[in-house]
Amino acid sequence: MNRTDLQRISEQRLREAKILLDAEAYPGAFYLAGYAVECALKSCIAKKFKEHEFPDGDFVNSIYSHKLDQLLRHAGLEHEPEITVGSKSQLWEYWSYVKTWNESKRYEEPTPEEAKELYWAIADPTDGVLQWLKERW
Repeated sequence: MNRTDLQRISEQRLREAKILLDAEAYPGAFYLAGYAVECALKSCIAKKFKEHEFPDGDFVNSIYSHKLDQLLRHAGLEHEPEITVGSKSQLWEYWSYVKTWNESKRYEEPTPEEAKELYWAIADPTDGVLQWLKERW
């Protein structure tokens, strides 16, 4: 799997999340929306690898994670002004909510409001987390 694959999957998972959201299948929508961000972050990480360079093993093992805040750090984006604590941007508020997602959410039952809030925090075309990540992948 390469960077382009991860970008395609990210966008596809967000489209699928919207379909599930519209069908009121909130747990699936919630899970897939978060997974879209995970794939987008991994695409940002993949951009850091250089052809013919042998990557550090500890780093490679650490990016096989589902923790969004950890993936943000590995992508080198944790100090971006829009995403840091104290930022007054809508993106910071969105990220504060989105980063609480993790793969174990697939076993939980989010409320309809939680699923809609997560989806919008990711999909907002102006300030959404995915829009921000697309500018960096």
